[in-house]
Amino acid sequence: MRAKDIRKMAGEGPIPMVTAYDAPTAAIAEAAGIDLLLVGDSVGNLRHGHDSTLPVTVDEMASHTASVVRGADEAFVVADMPFLSYGADTDEAIEHCGQMVKEAGADAVKLESGSHTVELTDRLTDIGVPVQAHLGLTPQRENETGLFRQGTNTEAAREILDLAHKHQRAGAFSLVLEHVPANVARQVTDDLDIPTIGIGAGPDCDGQVLTVDEIIGLSEGVAPFSKSFGDVRGEMRDALESYREAVEDGDFPAEEHSHYEDDVDDFY
Repeated sequence: MRAKDIRKMAGEGPIPMVTAYDAPTAAIAEAAGIDLLLVGDSVGNLRHGHDSTLPVTVDEMASHTASVVRGADEAFVVADMPFLSYGADTDEAIEHCGQMVKEAGADAVKLESGSHTVELTDRLTDIGVPVQAHLGLTPQRENETGLFRQGTNTEAAREILDLAHKHQRAGAFSLVLEHVPANVARQVTDDLDIPTIGIGAGPDCDGQVLTVDEIIGLSEGVAPFSKSFGDVRGEMRDALESYREAVEDGDFPAEEHSHYEDDVDDFY
């Protein structure tokens, strides 16, 4: 799959997209039929223990992206560009995005978008770096906007639509819409020629994306617009409790888990 193939998916049916941060998760997601994997900067919260995505570095994202690429044979891998890796110096931003594709092996990059990323999107796509745009709630701006629903009035909704068109014209192959009213997402989706991927944006986007932790039930809780489809957290806790009890009771390791050599019976 290539960016040009995803571009053609607008209006063609639901597209499932999942975050992945490591090779085992990527392999399992691909085996489950997930064709689009996002190496999200949410790795900062979900794997590194940060309170936000802001501390995540370019090198950390490159490392996680390379791991996901090694775990996925066919899936299309998108690397999330972290806070301050773009937006100041264009040449530096291109270098950072290029690192994700050239060194880490990503198929595309995702930019939390605004008026400041239109020209960058154009430059990147001109030199062969596919770009997924991201509008609505953009968590890297949480210190400015907070983590609240965006596009909740006519002016804000029109700005999202305007920026969506600008990024489409600049060459973005798809657009993530996060935490916007479902009727806003529907109108943006209907008006674009590229597919929209929703997260907390209602059922009318061309696709949906969630963090793998929420999907499998590894998180302590889920966002109001999300859903858990499993209870991996409970399964892990039960398995670890069983292991602890087996060690404390002397049931593990048992004879079948041990190996003996007759020649070393009396080595001291």
